[in-house]
Amino acid sequence: MLSNLKVFVIALLLKIIMKRRFSIIQWEALALLLIGISVNQLRSLPEGTSALGLPVATGAYLYTLIFVTVPSLASVFNEYALKSQYDTSIYHQNLFLYGYGAIFNFLGIVITAMFKGPSSFDILQGHSKATMLLICNNAAQGILSSFFFKYADTILKKYSSTVATIFTGLASAALFGHTLTMNFILGISIVFISMHQFFSPLSKVKDEPKNISLESVDSPKNKRSKDTSFIGMAAGANEDASHRAVNEEKAPLLPI
Repeated sequence: MLSNLKVFVIALLLKIIMKRRFSIIQWEALALLLIGISVNQLRSLPEGTSALGLPVATGAYLYTLIFVTVPSLASVFNEYALKSQYDTSIYHQNLFLYGYGAIFNFLGIVITAMFKGPSSFDILQGHSKATMLLICNNAAQGILSSFFFKYADTILKKYSSTVATIFTGLASAALFGHTLTMNFILGISIVFISMHQFFSPLSKVKDEPKNISLESVDSPKNKRSKDTSFIGMAAGANEDASHRAVNEEKAPLLPI
């Protein structure tokens, strides 16, 4: 459940790196998303057991922190990299992004073969048709994620992943007879409420009006400042007019 904190980490990174603004309603929607996923993953414990009584090593918290921050930072960085070159074709961007990944993976395979022998260079050893389909599925999912990063945002991708998990649970119940628990039903309800609340037009951040509000215009203090400025402008205008009048009186009507 701690891994679900990636939602808040992603939102904070979007706010810091990409200067995204979220309203209070949207922050509450992200909290509801976290609660909904957590409720879905909770399990009913028998009487006499305590989940909090289990000892948790400090390394577990450290690994969880890394597991939460590193993927979140990678997602926000990918979104920033794709949107910073918005005019560039997304297919070219995917070619460079995944090309670097393929190069590093190939170097890792070569280094492993150097230490373990040429037999470890057979990367397709032990794979079946099912695993090859999973590889293709993951590749297609990565390309689809790049479309989310460029034309939408990371938050929408997180919501789509959550909805995909929900439909996976429903399909498992329909095809394999898995039992849907009450936690699953409550979690689905909270997640859909969170989604509606986050993407509702009422939750969008409204730009601050540049014009002065009526209250500030009609306030006595502003009236006094307006009167003072008007008096100053009038005094300056009168002084300028008097100078022009004096100059015009001293100036000859016709050139000598």
